[in-house]
Amino acid sequence: MNETDNKKSGNKLATQAAGEPGINQKYDIDLILDIPLDVRVELGQVKMIVNDLLQLGQGSIVELNKHISEQVDVFISDKLIARGEVVVVEEKLGIRLTDIISPTERVKSLV
Repeated sequence: MNETDNKKSGNKLATQAAGEPGINQKYDIDLILDIPLDVRVELGQVKMIVNDLLQLGQGSIVELNKHISEQVDVFISDKLIARGEVVVVEEKLGIRLTDIISPTERVKSLV
């Protein structure tokens, strides 16, 4: 083994010793379970001019760009992670997730 090989293997051992999981080690997911995240569900969007916005009052109806049969988007920290449908659970609104965005698609959306 030459000096370059020693440096490469030494760096690998130093990295694993610093806490990076090796082949037989598991990640300790418990460390991140208590981190709060912003979750947002988007029912739809609309563009309005300021005059129309100022005319809104209690009971006003704002027509969104989605139909009732379309899925809603679920975002975590402004990144699309799932789609679902609106459901009513004990007089409260909820979301039934129907499609989880694959990790590959999530990475593509970052670019």
